[in-house]
Amino acid sequence: MNEAATTLETLVRLSGDVAGQSSRNAKVSLIVALLRRLEPGQSALAASYLAGEIPQGRIGIGPAQIDALRSAKPAATPRLTLGEVDRTLEELSGISGAGSQVRRRSLLESVFERASFAERSFLARLLLGELRQGALRGLVMEAVAQSAGLPPALVRRALMLCGDPAHVARTAFTAGADGLRAIRLELFRPVLPMLAQPARDLEDALARLEQPFLELKLDGVRVQVHKLGEEVRVYSRQGYEVTAAVPEIPQLIRSIPVADLVLDGEVLALRPDGRPHPFQTSMRRFGRRIDVASLCAELPLHGFMFDCIQCDGAVLIDVPARERFRILSEVLPGHALVPRVRTADVDQARAFFARALAMGHEGLMAKDPDAPYEAGARGRAWLKIKPTQTLDLVVLAAEWGSGRRRGRLSNLHLGARDPAGGFVMLGKTFKGLTDAMLDWQTARLTQLALAQEGQVVQVRPELVVEIAFNELQESSHYPGGLALRFARVKRYRPDKPPEQADGIEQVRALFRRQVAYSS
Repeated sequence: MNEAATTLETLVRLSGDVAGQSSRNAKVSLIVALLRRLEPGQSALAASYLAGEIPQGRIGIGPAQIDALRSAKPAATPRLTLGEVDRTLEELSGISGAGSQVRRRSLLESVFERASFAERSFLARLLLGELRQGALRGLVMEAVAQSAGLPPALVRRALMLCGDPAHVARTAFTAGADGLRAIRLELFRPVLPMLAQPARDLEDALARLEQPFLELKLDGVRVQVHKLGEEVRVYSRQGYEVTAAVPEIPQLIRSIPVADLVLDGEVLALRPDGRPHPFQTSMRRFGRRIDVASLCAELPLHGFMFDCIQCDGAVLIDVPARERFRILSEVLPGHALVPRVRTADVDQARAFFARALAMGHEGLMAKDPDAPYEAGARGRAWLKIKPTQTLDLVVLAAEWGSGRRRGRLSNLHLGARDPAGGFVMLGKTFKGLTDAMLDWQTARLTQLALAQEGQVVQVRPELVVEIAFNELQESSHYPGGLALRFARVKRYRPDKPPEQADGIEQVRALFRRQVAYSS
């Protein structure tokens, strides 16, 4: 083994080289070349860091702690090894109690003062979770499979079940295929959520799925609920535990007479007439850490489950949706279920769609009755149908406004995920922004700022925004060849990480259907 290959600096250079490649295969080949030079333990660490994950999980390092270290002079010569970084993070994860902040800062300083400028930037983004990006994680997992001589499907399934790239990489390199096959869904370790593609309209969804389930698309907060006996925990779509913020959900699920459960659903606040509050109102509950009880009384949340991933010891991921939904309806009371019908009749589907909109909901979901639960995947089995087309895109940059918007970041540069890594710009918009949204996005994007050129502020691609638009059109101005027409901001999605934004493949498929429909 080449000792130089174990340095953090080698990993930083590779990360830059990967970002500079446009070909997915070229990116994977670069990662494979590094992983094959390392011992199994080092390979697992390198793969974890490249995927934006640390084996220790969340260790409580925030932006303020990182910012406090940026002023120190960086090391002229890179000296940090992956092993040293891992040992430091392990020690950090174990620090608690009186004086812990001082000890944590001292330990962080000891690492940062030995890191070059490039290494510091990489470490900061790694510790803050800013390296995480779904497309990159997929590249790394494919490289892990090739490097370890394992079937990619086996690696992907292991990741689907545990949602932890660090654990999967470590298992692949140290325990091989048998170790990966031994990975099972574990209670209180959330799996990646299954995701949906946009449909052009209701008729498009009915044409693509045979006699689908149609269910209300709620404008709520996605959650995953795990139950074992009397213990119930609730997780966000990003895998963070939010049990304390939503005591209504454990109260609802704890009394269900089964030994164990893993459920997928949404929580939202309802008005007295049963209509939903806006998404941002429901999200207020997730930002409160103190005096939760008073907010519960002021803004109670209601849980609506739409899928069952495990029930009474049986893992249901590979079971067809129609069977999962049957089990769900037998286990939960009706008021805890998302309303749904199964039909291929256009008139019945239109009536259900109209009912959903009249009740104040976003639209409908259409789901393939034969599909398994594809954790972490955005396949064709789930389609979202809204009265206006929308895409969840990532803010890549913003421009300082003029006139009444002077002093605030206004015009947003919008991008879709690229499977080869990074994002593909689809256009700009300043429409749909209220004064409150302008103030909020200016503060948030300032925190994410990377550089400024003229009036344009480049930002870290972390903020997801839901964009409504009339149609897609061909464009030679943008590298993806497509642009949004009459784009406007519908809402921000702080609950969604950028890896769950819509991808350029979904956008191109939407454009192809648009062309076919109009021809």
